[in-house]
Amino acid sequence: MAEVTKLIHKYLRHDKRFPHVWCPGCGIGIMLGALIRAIDRTGFGKDEIVMISGIGCTGRLPVYVDFNTLHTTHGRALTFATGVKLAKPKLKVIVIMGDGDAVAIGGNHFVHAARRNIDVTAVILNNSVYGMTGGQFSPTTPYGMRTTTTMYSNVEQAFKISELAITAGAAFVARGTVYHAKVLDGLFEKAFLKRGFSVVEVISHCHTQYGRLNRMGTAVEMMEWQREHAVTVEKAAQMTGEELRDKFRIGVLVDRELPVFENEYEKIRAIAKGMPTK
Repeated sequence: MAEVTKLIHKYLRHDKRFPHVWCPGCGIGIMLGALIRAIDRTGFGKDEIVMISGIGCTGRLPVYVDFNTLHTTHGRALTFATGVKLAKPKLKVIVIMGDGDAVAIGGNHFVHAARRNIDVTAVILNNSVYGMTGGQFSPTTPYGMRTTTTMYSNVEQAFKISELAITAGAAFVARGTVYHAKVLDGLFEKAFLKRGFSVVEVISHCHTQYGRLNRMGTAVEMMEWQREHAVTVEKAAQMTGEELRDKFRIGVLVDRELPVFENEYEKIRAIAKGMPTK
Protein backbone atom coordinates (compact mmCIF):
# COMPACT_ATOMS: atom_id res chain seq x y z
CA MET A 1 0.00 0.00 0.00
CA ALA A 2 2.87 2.36 0.78
CA GLU A 3 4.30 1.74 -2.69
CA VAL A 4 0.94 2.58 -4.31
CA THR A 5 0.72 5.81 -2.30
CA LYS A 6 4.25 6.70 -3.36
CA LEU A 7 3.40 6.27 -7.05
CA ILE A 8 0.18 8.27 -6.69
CA HIS A 9 2.01 11.21 -5.19
CA LYS A 10 4.89 10.91 -7.65
CA TYR A 11 2.96 10.73 -10.90
CA LEU A 12 -0.60 12.01 -10.41
CA ARG A 13 -1.90 15.55 -10.06
CA HIS A 14 -3.75 14.31 -6.99
CA ASP A 15 -4.24 17.74 -5.47
CA LYS A 16 -5.51 19.45 -8.64
CA ARG A 17 -7.63 17.35 -10.96
CA PHE A 18 -9.51 14.80 -8.88
CA PRO A 19 -12.17 13.44 -8.54
CA HIS A 20 -11.92 12.05 -12.08
CA VAL A 21 -14.74 11.96 -14.65
CA TRP A 22 -14.82 8.20 -15.28
CA CYS A 23 -17.77 6.02 -14.32
CA PRO A 24 -17.40 3.75 -11.25
CA GLY A 25 -15.95 0.46 -12.49
CA CYS A 26 -14.43 1.94 -15.66
CA GLY A 27 -11.25 0.18 -16.77
CA ILE A 28 -9.46 3.40 -17.67
CA GLY A 29 -8.39 3.81 -14.04
CA ILE A 30 -6.83 0.33 -14.12
CA MET A 31 -5.03 1.27 -17.32
CA LEU A 32 -3.76 4.47 -15.69
CA GLY A 33 -2.34 2.44 -12.80
CA ALA A 34 -0.59 0.08 -15.22
CA LEU A 35 0.84 3.05 -17.12
CA ILE A 36 2.44 4.72 -14.12
CA ARG A 37 3.82 1.42 -12.78
CA ALA A 38 5.45 0.73 -16.14
CA ILE A 39 6.81 4.27 -16.45
CA ASP A 40 8.27 4.05 -12.96
CA ARG A 41 10.15 0.85 -13.86
CA THR A 42 11.50 2.19 -17.14
CA GLY A 43 13.25 5.01 -15.32
CA PHE A 44 12.06 7.90 -17.47
CA GLY A 45 11.99 11.20 -15.60
CA LYS A 46 8.69 13.06 -15.55
CA ASP A 47 10.18 15.89 -17.58
CA GLU A 48 11.35 13.41 -20.23
CA ILE A 49 7.80 12.26 -20.98
CA VAL A 50 5.16 13.92 -23.13
CA MET A 51 1.70 12.35 -22.87
CA ILE A 52 -0.72 13.37 -25.60
CA SER A 53 -4.40 12.58 -26.10
CA GLY A 54 -7.37 13.48 -28.24
CA ILE A 55 -11.02 13.65 -27.19
CA GLY A 56 -13.19 11.17 -25.29
CA CYS A 57 -13.21 9.28 -22.00
CA THR A 58 -9.71 7.93 -22.62
CA GLY A 59 -8.59 11.33 -23.84
CA ARG A 60 -9.06 12.71 -20.34
CA LEU A 61 -6.27 10.54 -18.90
CA PRO A 62 -3.33 12.96 -19.42
CA VAL A 63 -5.20 15.56 -17.38
CA TYR A 64 -4.49 13.51 -14.25
CA VAL A 65 -0.77 12.79 -14.69
CA ASP A 66 2.16 14.99 -13.76
CA PHE A 67 4.06 14.86 -17.06
CA ASN A 68 4.34 17.24 -19.98
CA THR A 69 0.85 16.83 -21.46
CA LEU A 70 -1.18 17.90 -24.48
CA HIS A 71 -4.96 17.50 -24.73
CA THR A 72 -5.57 17.86 -28.46
CA THR A 73 -8.41 17.71 -30.98
CA HIS A 74 -10.37 14.59 -31.86
CA GLY A 75 -8.39 12.11 -33.95
CA ARG A 76 -5.30 14.32 -34.21
CA ALA A 77 -3.24 13.17 -31.23
CA LEU A 78 -0.73 11.34 -33.42
CA THR A 79 -0.15 14.40 -35.60
CA PHE A 80 0.74 16.47 -32.53
CA ALA A 81 2.90 13.59 -31.29
CA THR A 82 4.77 13.47 -34.60
CA GLY A 83 5.53 17.17 -34.35
CA VAL A 84 6.74 16.90 -30.76
CA LYS A 85 8.97 13.92 -31.56
CA LEU A 86 10.57 15.57 -34.57
CA ALA A 87 11.17 18.81 -32.68
CA LYS A 88 12.44 17.12 -29.49
CA PRO A 89 13.53 13.59 -30.45
CA LYS A 90 15.00 12.83 -27.01
CA LEU A 91 11.57 13.04 -25.35
CA LYS A 92 9.52 9.89 -24.74
CA VAL A 93 6.18 10.51 -26.44
CA ILE A 94 3.16 8.47 -25.34
CA VAL A 95 -0.21 8.90 -27.07
CA ILE A 96 -3.42 7.90 -25.28
CA MET A 97 -6.46 7.27 -27.48
CA GLY A 98 -9.82 5.55 -27.50
CA ASP A 99 -10.89 3.30 -30.35
CA GLY A 100 -13.01 6.01 -31.97
CA ASP A 101 -10.26 8.60 -31.59
CA ALA A 102 -7.58 6.29 -33.00
CA VAL A 103 -9.20 4.41 -35.87
CA ALA A 104 -12.26 6.46 -36.88
CA ILE A 105 -11.46 10.14 -37.43
CA GLY A 106 -7.82 9.39 -36.56
CA GLY A 107 -7.54 6.23 -38.62
CA ASN A 108 -5.50 7.68 -41.46
CA HIS A 109 -3.02 9.23 -39.02
CA PHE A 110 -2.74 5.89 -37.20
CA VAL A 111 -1.96 3.95 -40.36
CA HIS A 112 0.71 6.40 -41.52
CA ALA A 113 2.33 6.77 -38.09
CA ALA A 114 2.77 2.98 -38.12
CA ARG A 115 4.03 3.04 -41.71
CA ARG A 116 6.63 5.70 -40.90
CA ASN A 117 7.69 3.83 -37.74
CA ILE A 118 8.06 7.03 -35.78
CA ASP A 119 9.37 6.48 -32.24
CA VAL A 120 6.08 6.99 -30.42
CA THR A 121 3.99 4.68 -28.23
CA ALA A 122 0.27 4.55 -29.03
CA VAL A 123 -1.93 3.27 -26.22
CA ILE A 124 -5.43 2.54 -27.53
CA LEU A 125 -8.21 1.71 -25.10
CA ASN A 126 -10.76 -0.34 -27.02
CA ASN A 127 -14.14 -0.04 -25.30
CA SER A 128 -16.19 -0.89 -28.44
CA VAL A 129 -18.21 2.33 -28.43
CA TYR A 130 -18.13 6.13 -28.24
CA GLY A 131 -18.59 6.30 -24.48
CA MET A 132 -18.41 10.01 -23.67
CA THR A 133 -20.68 11.34 -26.43
CA GLY A 134 -23.69 9.08 -25.97
CA GLY A 135 -22.83 5.49 -26.81
CA GLN A 136 -22.76 5.62 -30.61
CA PHE A 137 -21.22 2.68 -32.47
CA SER A 138 -17.51 2.92 -33.24
CA PRO A 139 -15.22 1.14 -35.73
CA THR A 140 -14.62 -1.57 -33.11
CA THR A 141 -18.25 -2.27 -32.17
CA PRO A 142 -18.67 -6.00 -32.87
CA TYR A 143 -21.05 -7.20 -35.54
CA GLY A 144 -24.56 -7.79 -34.20
CA MET A 145 -24.20 -5.63 -31.07
CA ARG A 146 -26.46 -2.74 -30.12
CA THR A 147 -25.51 0.89 -29.51
CA THR A 148 -27.52 4.11 -29.35
CA THR A 149 -27.07 4.52 -33.13
CA THR A 150 -27.50 0.82 -33.99
CA MET A 151 -30.52 0.08 -31.85
CA TYR A 152 -31.52 -3.03 -33.79
CA SER A 153 -28.04 -4.38 -34.56
CA ASN A 154 -24.65 -3.27 -35.85
CA VAL A 155 -24.31 -4.63 -39.39
CA GLU A 156 -20.65 -3.63 -39.90
CA GLN A 157 -17.62 -5.79 -39.15
CA ALA A 158 -15.32 -4.47 -36.44
CA PHE A 159 -11.83 -3.12 -37.04
CA LYS A 160 -9.09 -5.31 -35.58
CA ILE A 161 -6.80 -2.63 -34.21
CA SER A 162 -3.72 -4.71 -33.45
CA GLU A 163 -3.86 -6.58 -36.76
CA LEU A 164 -4.20 -3.24 -38.57
CA ALA A 165 -1.12 -1.90 -36.75
CA ILE A 166 0.91 -4.98 -37.70
CA THR A 167 -0.09 -4.76 -41.36
CA ALA A 168 0.60 -1.01 -41.47
CA GLY A 169 4.18 -1.56 -40.26
CA ALA A 170 4.40 -0.92 -36.50
CA ALA A 171 7.60 -2.24 -34.92
CA PHE A 172 5.87 -3.49 -31.77
CA VAL A 173 2.25 -4.47 -31.25
CA ALA A 174 0.68 -5.94 -28.11
CA ARG A 175 -2.81 -6.50 -26.75
CA GLY A 176 -3.91 -6.69 -23.13
CA THR A 177 -7.02 -6.30 -21.00
CA VAL A 178 -7.82 -4.37 -17.86
CA TYR A 179 -8.60 -7.66 -16.14
CA HIS A 180 -4.99 -8.81 -16.65
CA ALA A 181 -3.58 -5.69 -14.99
CA LYS A 182 -0.08 -6.99 -14.20
CA VAL A 183 0.30 -8.41 -17.69
CA LEU A 184 -0.79 -5.03 -19.03
CA ASP A 185 1.87 -3.00 -17.23
CA GLY A 186 4.49 -5.47 -18.49
CA LEU A 187 3.31 -4.86 -22.06
CA PHE A 188 3.47 -1.11 -21.49
CA GLU A 189 7.04 -1.40 -20.21
CA LYS A 190 8.14 -3.29 -23.33
CA ALA A 191 6.36 -0.78 -25.57
CA PHE A 192 7.96 2.22 -23.88
CA LEU A 193 11.44 0.76 -24.24
CA LYS A 194 10.98 -0.20 -27.90
CA ARG A 195 12.51 2.03 -30.56
CA GLY A 196 9.97 2.72 -33.27
CA PHE A 197 6.19 2.87 -33.41
CA SER A 198 4.79 0.71 -30.62
CA VAL A 199 1.10 -0.02 -30.08
CA VAL A 200 -0.68 -1.47 -27.06
CA GLU A 201 -4.37 -2.21 -27.54
CA VAL A 202 -6.22 -2.40 -24.22
CA ILE A 203 -9.54 -4.26 -24.13
CA SER A 204 -11.88 -2.52 -21.68
CA HIS A 205 -15.53 -2.59 -22.71
CA CYS A 206 -17.63 0.38 -21.64
CA HIS A 207 -20.07 -1.07 -19.13
CA THR A 208 -22.19 2.08 -18.98
CA GLN A 209 -22.97 2.73 -22.64
CA TYR A 210 -22.12 -0.60 -24.29
CA GLY A 211 -22.59 -3.27 -21.65
CA ARG A 212 -25.89 -2.03 -20.30
CA LEU A 213 -27.54 -1.83 -23.72
CA ASN A 214 -26.33 -5.32 -24.61
CA ARG A 215 -27.26 -6.82 -21.21
CA MET A 216 -23.66 -7.85 -20.50
CA GLY A 217 -23.96 -7.41 -16.74
CA THR A 218 -21.95 -5.33 -14.30
CA ALA A 219 -18.46 -3.95 -14.76
CA VAL A 220 -17.12 -6.91 -12.78
CA GLU A 221 -19.01 -9.42 -14.93
CA MET A 222 -17.66 -7.77 -18.08
CA MET A 223 -14.13 -8.09 -16.74
CA GLU A 224 -14.81 -11.75 -16.01
CA TRP A 225 -15.76 -12.07 -19.69
CA GLN A 226 -12.27 -10.78 -20.54
CA ARG A 227 -10.74 -13.44 -18.31
CA GLU A 228 -12.75 -16.19 -19.98
CA HIS A 229 -12.15 -15.08 -23.58
CA ALA A 230 -8.54 -13.84 -23.54
CA VAL A 231 -5.84 -16.36 -24.47
CA THR A 232 -2.11 -15.70 -24.24
CA VAL A 233 -0.12 -15.77 -27.45
CA GLU A 234 1.84 -18.75 -26.15
CA LYS A 235 -1.28 -20.75 -25.32
CA ALA A 236 -2.99 -19.80 -28.58
CA ALA A 237 -0.08 -21.31 -30.53
CA GLN A 238 -1.04 -24.71 -29.09
CA MET A 239 -4.77 -24.39 -29.82
CA THR A 240 -6.80 -25.31 -32.88
CA GLY A 241 -8.86 -22.86 -34.89
CA GLU A 242 -12.03 -24.31 -33.39
CA GLU A 243 -10.67 -23.89 -29.85
CA LEU A 244 -9.84 -20.26 -30.62
CA ARG A 245 -13.33 -19.47 -31.86
CA ASP A 246 -14.74 -16.46 -29.95
CA LYS A 247 -11.34 -15.97 -28.22
CA PHE A 248 -8.78 -13.20 -28.64
CA ARG A 249 -5.03 -13.24 -28.11
CA ILE A 250 -3.22 -11.16 -25.51
CA GLY A 251 0.51 -10.54 -25.16
CA VAL A 252 3.17 -9.42 -27.63
CA LEU A 253 1.80 -9.95 -31.14
CA VAL A 254 4.81 -8.63 -33.04
CA ASP A 255 8.25 -7.30 -32.09
CA ARG A 256 10.56 -6.49 -34.98
CA GLU A 257 13.44 -4.22 -35.87
CA LEU A 258 12.66 -1.63 -38.53
CA PRO A 259 14.28 1.68 -39.56
CA VAL A 260 13.12 4.42 -37.19
CA PHE A 261 11.70 7.50 -38.89
CA GLU A 262 13.66 10.11 -36.93
CA ASN A 263 16.97 8.43 -37.73
CA GLU A 264 16.15 8.22 -41.43
CA TYR A 265 14.95 11.83 -41.45
CA GLU A 266 18.21 13.02 -39.86
CA LYS A 267 20.17 11.26 -42.62
CA ILE A 268 18.22 13.21 -45.24
CA ARG A 269 18.86 16.46 -43.36
CA ALA A 270 22.56 15.68 -43.22
CA ILE A 271 22.65 14.95 -46.97
CA ALA A 272 20.86 18.21 -47.69
CA LYS A 273 23.44 20.09 -45.61
CA GLY A 274 26.35 18.30 -47.28
CA MET A 275 27.32 16.53 -44.05
CA PRO A 276 28.69 12.98 -43.86
CA THR A 277 26.17 10.32 -42.77
CA LYS A 278 26.79 7.27 -40.65
